Amino acid sequence: MPLYEHVFLARQDLSQAQVDALAENATKIVEDNEGKVIKTETWGLRTLTYKIQKNRKAHFVMLDIEASGATIAELERQTRMNEDVIRYMTVRVDEHEKGPSVMMRKSDRPERSERGGFGGDRDRGDRGDRGAPRGDRPDRAPRAEQEA
Repeated sequence: MPLYEHVFLARQDLSQAQVDALAENATKIVEDNEGKVIKTETWGLRTLTYKIQKNRKAHFVMLDIEASGATIAELERQTRMNEDVIRYMTVRVDEHEKGPSVMMRKSDRPERSERGGFGGDRDRGDRGDRGAPRGDRPDRAPRAEQEA
């Protein structure tokens, strides 16, 4: 049978118990249609890149599924009707990842200070240190020497 990864985002105002109930409901839909849920991962409440239906955060849940295309179509149909789910995506994969997914592995992700971003002791590039000499162009003469 084909293998799938199904990820859905639930509204931010749901409790963890309600999110778990949504995952159990999805598992029940798959199993009722002769499919099998291999693994369920709850990634927790995470901040979204942009607002979705007035939500700034969402609960992320991933299911590894072994099922037919008809089963996935039914799962997506029922997920689409659920008001608590704000987004979902199902992807067919060649094989499921062994162990925890990348989202669950903290050791693989760089620390926040190593990733860059704003602030900290980061190299400010072209705009940060305006008075520092640059190696790619000659130094300018002071303004008084230019006008003379």
